[in-house]
Amino acid sequence: MTLSPAEFYQRDREWHPPALTTGYKTSVARSPKYSLISLENTVSEITGPRFGHGDIDPLDKDMLHNYAADGQSAIGERIIIHGRVLDENARPVPDTLVEAWQANAGGRYRHKKDMYLAPIDPNFGGCGRTITDADGYYYFRTVKPGAYPWRNWVNSWRPAHIHLSVFGTAFAQRLITQLYFEGDPLIAKCPIVKTLPDPATVEQLTAKLDMNATIPLDTIAYKFDIVLRGRRSTLFENRLEGN
Repeated sequence: MTLSPAEFYQRDREWHPPALTTGYKTSVARSPKYSLISLENTVSEITGPRFGHGDIDPLDKDMLHNYAADGQSAIGERIIIHGRVLDENARPVPDTLVEAWQANAGGRYRHKKDMYLAPIDPNFGGCGRTITDADGYYYFRTVKPGAYPWRNWVNSWRPAHIHLSVFGTAFAQRLITQLYFEGDPLIAKCPIVKTLPDPATVEQLTAKLDMNATIPLDTIAYKFDIVLRGRRSTLFENRLEGN
């Protein structure tokens, strides 16, 4: 007799980093000092929101142009980020809102508190969103973000990365992660990445070069799947206790 996969898998507590990691300085102030408290969700939190493709403009997922003036485009290495949102049994998760935000090609965010010396690109807003199709597929067109310094230690630099947010069927189900890029030497030196206890987790957070999806003379593609649950789920920053 063939057994179907179980709906849920035992949580692997060695997969996520500890909340307190002294090498990542801001975790000292942000990490909880006591056991986490579980709060009961109300009906309003577990039954919404509902997203539809009509709620999203087709240009929202094109960060090359969604903030640019007419006839202009964001400056930088043009890339495609694409993949699928999957559950723990590799089944597609359709109609899921995926949001992205990132620094520009020089490593600077469009944010009033970002004082890095890199210039602001007037044609790049750094934000996008899309909804997965029936096969759980999503993609963004954007520029490859630059590395930037941050005040962890004297000479700490964040690897190039893009933040991703995935909504479920309720606001309380929002998950946040970030992807890195294959071959970036700064990944191994990043204090945040070093909090991950298993090298396989770093691989899972690394978008892989995808020449099959690359558009000749136009855009380089990287593939990044997002796994929502299970022992080997994608790591989510706002669910360090497990998901």
